[in-house]
Amino acid sequence: MRVAAIQMVSTTQLDTNLDRAHALLTQAANADVELAVLPEYFGLMGQRDTDKLAIQESLGLGRIQQFLADHARALSLWIVGGTLPLSLPQDQGHGDGQRVTNTCLVYSPQGECVARYDKIHLFRFDNGHERFDESRVLQAGQQPVSFELPSRDGHRWRLGLSVCYDLRFPELYRAYAQAGADLLLVPSAFTFTTGQAHWEVLLRARAIENLAFVMAAAQGGVHKNGRQTWGHSMAVDPWGRVLASQAQGEGLVLSELDAALLTQCRQQLPALAHRAL
Repeated sequence: MRVAAIQMVSTTQLDTNLDRAHALLTQAANADVELAVLPEYFGLMGQRDTDKLAIQESLGLGRIQQFLADHARALSLWIVGGTLPLSLPQDQGHGDGQRVTNTCLVYSPQGECVARYDKIHLFRFDNGHERFDESRVLQAGQQPVSFELPSRDGHRWRLGLSVCYDLRFPELYRAYAQAGADLLLVPSAFTFTTGQAHWEVLLRARAIENLAFVMAAAQGGVHKNGRQTWGHSMAVDPWGRVLASQAQGEGLVLSELDAALLTQCRQQLPALAHRAL
């Protein structure tokens, strides 16, 4: 299966970001890609955490969701919509618009939304110079989510969804492996500081320990809000080898995922069957 991890340097303007996402998705379709993954916060990297509240949408309604559905249909692509802010329902007691979920939506080539994953682990970091606390605006998700993609190669891929900071919690990915996932997706906006230290080693570890492909689409560059993201979008095979990567700047990371290699790795080293705990 031919896939594309889309790397962006999203701005503080939704219109600009959707225009760039349109161009990159079109490039992916022209490269005969079946699955394209956008990064976390592809629609907006705001000046403040609260800026995402201004573009929040209700599930099934809104400009960003319509953009993803229309492009999936028009380009005959499976599209993983990085993340976008979704409003909380009134019955959760938080329907005042001051808190949202950081949500990854998946669209089929028919333009149908087939999966929703709300980011479970919310990033908090303070090294005295950089401070982040996503819990000030975001409501954490509760459930792992996977979906099936019947590829043109004849293989029915099971994909596990995650977002950015989730990468540090291996139990999430082991749950996906136990559920039969063979491709793990990680749309992200890793900071330059944490990405430089940990990004690649974490991605390769998740691939190795779960004998699965990993595909990570990232923000990568200096944003108009002054934040610098690490980038290095990449695809990793079940043996932990980096198949393709891009350091900084927007672009496509293209890769061919071979289901036969997945089977070979799991047969040669059946570690998933050797778990004792």
